[in-house]
Amino acid sequence: MKQLLSALLLLFYSITFAQNFENEWSGFFSYVSIKGISQGNDRLYGGAENAVFTFDLSTQEINTISTINGLSGNNISTIYYSDEHGLLIMGYENGLIEIVIDGEENVLKVVDILEKPTIPPDRKRINHFYEYEGNLYISTQYGISVYDLDALEFGDSYFIGDLGAQINIKQTTVFGQFIYAASNEGGLRRALVASEDLIDYEEWTTLSGGVFNGIQTLNNELYAHIGSRRVARQQPGSGFVTVQDFNADIVDFGVQGDFLTITTTSSIQTFGNGYVLQAAATILPGFDYVGQSGYTFNNTLYLGTVENGILAIPFGTNQATQILPDGPLLNRPFSIDASPGQLWVNFGDVNVDFNPYNPLTFAGISNLREGAWTNIPFEEVLGANDLVNISINPENSEEVYMTSFNKGLLKIEGQTPTILYNHTNSPMTLFRPPEIDIRIFGSTFDSQGNLWFVQSKVDNGLFRLTPSMQFQSFDITSVIPDPTDELALTEIAVSREGYAFFGSTKNGVVAFNPTGNVFKQMLEEQGSGNLPVENIRALTFDNQNRLWIGTLRGLRVLFNVAGFFEEGADIDAQPIIILEDGVPQELLFNLSITDIAVDGSNNKWISTATSGVFYLSPNGQETLLRFTKDNSPLPSNNVQDIAIDDFSGVVYFATVNGLVAYNGSSTAPRDNLENVYAYPNPVRPGFMGNVTIDGLTAKANVKITDITGNLVFEQTSEGGSVQWDTTAFGRYKVASGVYLVLITTEDALETKVSKIMIVR
Repeated sequence: MKQLLSALLLLFYSITFAQNFENEWSGFFSYVSIKGISQGNDRLYGGAENAVFTFDLSTQEINTISTINGLSGNNISTIYYSDEHGLLIMGYENGLIEIVIDGEENVLKVVDILEKPTIPPDRKRINHFYEYEGNLYISTQYGISVYDLDALEFGDSYFIGDLGAQINIKQTTVFGQFIYAASNEGGLRRALVASEDLIDYEEWTTLSGGVFNGIQTLNNELYAHIGSRRVARQQPGSGFVTVQDFNADIVDFGVQGDFLTITTTSSIQTFGNGYVLQAAATILPGFDYVGQSGYTFNNTLYLGTVENGILAIPFGTNQATQILPDGPLLNRPFSIDASPGQLWVNFGDVNVDFNPYNPLTFAGISNLREGAWTNIPFEEVLGANDLVNISINPENSEEVYMTSFNKGLLKIEGQTPTILYNHTNSPMTLFRPPEIDIRIFGSTFDSQGNLWFVQSKVDNGLFRLTPSMQFQSFDITSVIPDPTDELALTEIAVSREGYAFFGSTKNGVVAFNPTGNVFKQMLEEQGSGNLPVENIRALTFDNQNRLWIGTLRGLRVLFNVAGFFEEGADIDAQPIIILEDGVPQELLFNLSITDIAVDGSNNKWISTATSGVFYLSPNGQETLLRFTKDNSPLPSNNVQDIAIDDFSGVVYFATVNGLVAYNGSSTAPRDNLENVYAYPNPVRPGFMGNVTIDGLTAKANVKITDITGNLVFEQTSEGGSVQWDTTAFGRYKVASGVYLVLITTEDALETKVSKIMIVR
């Protein structure tokens, strides 16, 4: 063993099991962008950006595997299915490896590479898997690692650059008695595969310099992908000889059985021995695509695209069948809004400084209704790029408005974009004429059916659109003298009194009283607003007409909304102070808050840019739940928006890596008690959660007694549901038996009796 070997890395066995969340969560990922394809166990496997789907080749059934099933939600770089071991293996850009075993629900997380401090973070990407005699050779940006598929544990790692340096290995293969490694940094290298000292870089010989992006064995032939477009075959005594120069960049290069499949951005082709073309597909009627991955199996080409999922093309045809799970357009939802039975999603984007030109986002919109997605491409949204906010009309859920931070206000009727309001058909004005730049962000409906919204960078920055489709605009220069200096007007919320409060990035919260056309401002100084910073990211009124304010650095609550415009009124917002280990602490201190949503029980869902989601009691004093990437299916701790279906209680989270939903239990109040029910019912042995009594009116009184009339629970509903922990006022768990639920509306004009069976 050479002197330098002591500096080389050995990776040790490290596996954790991920939790399955299918009982409480749902995932809504996009599978249009296919990073890798594999096959085995009569299934095709498609690795999308951060989730996987399986396609049963016999039944045509599609199933998905995502964070709901225990995947990490990180960016997938490659996938591989081991038929011999029954393992689906996913490699990630950050070095994580995850393994799904056939017939098992748990996902094994292999974190050796991810957590190894001696490997730089930008050197951990998993590029390729190659299986040989029970070992999985892992090509990475630092070199090669070996993983024992029988024992599910790591072996050695090989740093095979000059003097043992780390170099980016794109692929490996075994040909004859040698293992070959293709590197775009160190050319093509090989060593005796049977050598017990492959950890020694001097065992590896450089056969050729240059950029090698792939190396594959096709029966008794060795092929290389050189540069961006060239394919070469090894000729004995002559080295590698070019067999084809493609007219587009090669994006995937692999062997499946007796086929060498080469995928470019514009085509997929497969070759047999002697580099004889077996099948090819270029122009596919009905599909505009960019190739990203490819696979050949059972005389069918499978083309993984950037935007159309997998396209299956039988040999000898030019007709493609799309294989794609139902889902939204993209995995980067920016804004969402829900009404009973539906969810709207858009995909615009702005950076932290509200710059839409970073770059401009030309994406469509997605609508989920009763479990099925309808995707509306950008070509049908009337040119409205960078859509950043959604408001569903509470009086007509078929009428939806989306704001564009570049082009104006988009109206959607049913699922059809119908009007784009801009400077030509409304009082909106151009920020920089003649360029069309109309930056609309926050929007909301008030109790009278008016749509309020804000436009940045112009004097008349506040708008109201009446139910009769009349626009009114309001000059904001009395509080923001130079709107062009303000980066953006952000969110907007309207109180019970009809006061409109809107945020900004530099000027705090601005309040507007339409009666008298009066503006007032909340700033950072105590006595002038008491905000933690004047950069406002979220504004929401709760069920008690309190304004919850999320800023770039913390949370505040304005209690004096009704008297805000009175002479000498206290306009300071207050922090929520909680006791942590007996020490007073400010709730969510210094966190960047992205959204605040209020559920039917007046509890608060608060999302952050770095720390996931907090679920708080009505006054914020108790944290009921906390969801992060580590303890939930959230694919990222950067959660951009929240939406709640008040009828079902489902809470949707839009993260920078995809959309997921938590099956919440707090619903909006009903008009009567006709549909009261309790779940789970019966409560079976081993159940440790709460029983939810749903379908309640506002402020309904709920009493639960045993069969002899002893009271064990009583509560007044905040929204449409209450929860019972199956204890007698928290003292002890109640015994098995039938319990009566006695419900009375606030006005005592309606009552309802239900039953709950407890089985211990």
